[in-house]
Amino acid sequence: MDDDLIVVTGASGRVGRRLAVRLAAEGAHQRVVVRSADRAPALPGTETEVALSPGYLDVASMRAAFAGARTVFLVSGRESADRVTEHRAAVDAAVDAGVERVVYLSFMGAAPDATFTFARDHWATEEHIRASGLRFTFLRDCLYHDAIVRFVGEDGVIRGPAGDGLVAAVAHDDVADVATAVLLDERDGAHDGAAYDVTGPSGYTLAEAAQVLSAATGRDIAYHPETVEEAYASRAVYAAEPWEVAGWVSSYAAIAAGELAAPSPVVRRLAGRPAQSLQEWLTLNPQEWAHLRA
Repeated sequence: MDDDLIVVTGASGRVGRRLAVRLAAEGAHQRVVVRSADRAPALPGTETEVALSPGYLDVASMRAAFAGARTVFLVSGRESADRVTEHRAAVDAAVDAGVERVVYLSFMGAAPDATFTFARDHWATEEHIRASGLRFTFLRDCLYHDAIVRFVGEDGVIRGPAGDGLVAAVAHDDVADVATAVLLDERDGAHDGAAYDVTGPSGYTLAEAAQVLSAATGRDIAYHPETVEEAYASRAVYAAEPWEVAGWVSSYAAIAAGELAAPSPVVRRLAGRPAQSLQEWLTLNPQEWAHLRA
């Protein structure tokens, strides 16, 4: 085992790639795991392993990806009907490979009875990690600011059963900074057994988000609250699988229930700077909302 080797899964994704860049800048010895070699970040001191296809279920490739590593950053797999099965397979592969520690990218409010159905999947994964014997830290991020942008329909309307609930949405950069701090801080197991909510600096309603987006884009963007029944009906046109539609609708319902409202000090405490507000994120990431411009 290489006591310093960190494996970063999902390294071509929004959090994983940012994390890999940060670890390289800190001089960390890392191995990035990607689905396709041409999508791997080219970084100094970094090994590349192609795996994760299909998902985490290719146990042999996952064992190879984790071989010799002490620590694994496990990004959650793509949303699917058997996502928990994939996560469990990845955790078991880590145990088989002799990994000691996993930092898992979970979700805020992970619980067996969470309103957001995908948060229930994260809870099931956390439970499997707890039972595995691995040292662990859970990073429970809120919805991302860019997800709020993607809530906007082609007609400039955000529709969903969020009521006037608050969402303490977070930036991918903030999550990557927190993950970097946790992965590199091994002082006496400082983060072992912790579950950190990773959020923006404050909660905002979707009506407030629409106002901020209207000012930024120069067009009228509105929020139209739906009932849960209306939300399911309005999404029927996509002919998506029931589990996927339930995830879409329940993300709004979780906002209405107040389960994503409470801001956490974790970004400031671990990253050493304030978390990005929606307005700050829009300023720093104009390419993420350019399609909404007037």
